Amino acid sequence: MRVLLISTYELGRQPVHVASPAGRLAAGGHAVDTIDVAVEALDEQLVRQADAVAISVPMHTAMRLALTVAERVKTMSPSTPVALYGLYAAVNAGRTTGGLVDRVIAGEYEDELATWLDDIDRDTTGGEAVRVDLGRTRFATPLRSSLPPLDRYARLSIGGEERLVGAVEASHGCIHRCRHCPLPAVYDGRMRIVDPEVVLADIGQQVAAGARHITFGDPDFLNGPHHALRIVRAMRDRFPDLTYDITVKVEHILR
Repeated sequence: MRVLLISTYELGRQPVHVASPAGRLAAGGHAVDTIDVAVEALDEQLVRQADAVAISVPMHTAMRLALTVAERVKTMSPSTPVALYGLYAAVNAGRTTGGLVDRVIAGEYEDELATWLDDIDRDTTGGEAVRVDLGRTRFATPLRSSLPPLDRYARLSIGGEERLVGAVEASHGCIHRCRHCPLPAVYDGRMRIVDPEVVLADIGQQVAAGARHITFGDPDFLNGPHHALRIVRAMRDRFPDLTYDITVKVEHILR
């Protein structure tokens, strides 16, 4: 099937939440197109030729923007199935499903997206419109070839120069249940890791595309310290001049 994956907002980064499922779905035999409306226009031709459209909603701003994009997609191609996927997909699902969108997928969305496309292909899309998957996924290397180049995204200003920035995620979810955070509502104290070789392969392809700095977008990079250190040590060995940044709770740094 031909699927269009759309990102609306990922903090000025090339969207890993489009690149990652694009790699998974392409490896499964699907034709994948991508649009990042943060830096490019919503292409009506790509919308109309798609058998299904899935919009990434990894954060609140992305979710708000995605609702407008979903409305535009339905105007362009009313019969095309639309899904929201990512951390915020299930927010207000009762108001979005059955009209604006046909499926919402929260948690580990890669396998559920593939299942959704299979259901469409077999015309068996009935059942629950809201899916939350916390299973363990075997990831494919993210597919970034159809995304805008890194020079369209945020750069790192350091030492009097600007560096192109790549973005990856080595884990999803979080082992904590902080009440101010949206993660516990979906993951409830669980985390899921991405295979280190997949992360390193993704870093490598972004370095080849010009990245000199990597942002790890994990909710908390040191949730799994052995996993995290294994990746950054391998990254140092392969790309010794590469800088990086992480998000982490202070208590993990102290520990």
